[in-house]
Amino acid sequence: MTERSGQAGDATEGPVPTTPVCYRHPDRETYLRCTRCDRPICPECMRDASVGHQCPECVAEGRRSVRPARTAFGGGAAGRQGYVTKALIALNVLMMLLSIASARSGNAIAGGGLGGLMGGGTPLTEWGAVLGLAAFPDGTVGGVVDGEWYRLVTAMFLHYGVLHLLLNMWALWVLGRTLEAVLGPLRFLALYLLAGLGGNVAAYVFTEPNRFTAGASTAIFGLFAAIFVIMRRLGRDTSAIVPILVINLIFTFTVPSISVAGHLGGLVVGAVTALVLAYAPRMRRTVFQTAGCAIVLVALIGLALVRTAALTG
Repeated sequence: MTERSGQAGDATEGPVPTTPVCYRHPDRETYLRCTRCDRPICPECMRDASVGHQCPECVAEGRRSVRPARTAFGGGAAGRQGYVTKALIALNVLMMLLSIASARSGNAIAGGGLGGLMGGGTPLTEWGAVLGLAAFPDGTVGGVVDGEWYRLVTAMFLHYGVLHLLLNMWALWVLGRTLEAVLGPLRFLALYLLAGLGGNVAAYVFTEPNRFTAGASTAIFGLFAAIFVIMRRLGRDTSAIVPILVINLIFTFTVPSISVAGHLGGLVVGAVTALVLAYAPRMRRTVFQTAGCAIVLVALIGLALVRTAALTG
């Protein structure tokens, strides 16, 4: 029997080395490894991380362990994108188009009072504007007193003419993006809806029952008050806000056909809601904010019920 020496080319005993394969794709050889769990990963599974590369599972686990970014008042950071502001503008524009279509007349676009600022009424504004109680030309009777409570909400999305719409949407674009970024989407939406509802309830309570009132300005005035409160809470300069607010108040009191009650109601409710959102204690802040907004809503419903009882009594 002849012995063989271990020269080059001879077969030698020992473990056969294997090339590592991706743990998700066993058919792919790879020398890359996850810096977190050290599992082999192929380039397709490789995810950039703050240090090195990680596998998809480690990236997902890391995201779950990181708290989502919040604003100074507990809102979501998604508010920086202004999605709610854009959606509200789109809804108002859509309602304007539907209003024009329902009228089939240029009077819905411009005309009427205020030198063309306020267009004429349309079937849609007659359906959705704030109205206590009135008889229509066709003999029917309608209004909040008659059970049409939806008017207190729909009125904030209807306008008399395109110029009326454009002025309000410009203000919403300027104020809304700032407030939504600071408050977060849900808190900003609650502020907008409560201010708009507050202005409409004030118009219902303090205006003649047979007078139509509509427009987003109830909510816009609430945003003016809110941005003043929020900026003061953050310690920022508010000197540029006061003159604009004063000019709008002068406009409200001096120009005919503008709902003074609606504007002031939105202003007051917007300020109160902003105080609730801005000064809620940090501990259990969301609970306090939710409860505060709920109290404002209940108070507005109560005022509307009192007014209804007075008109029907």
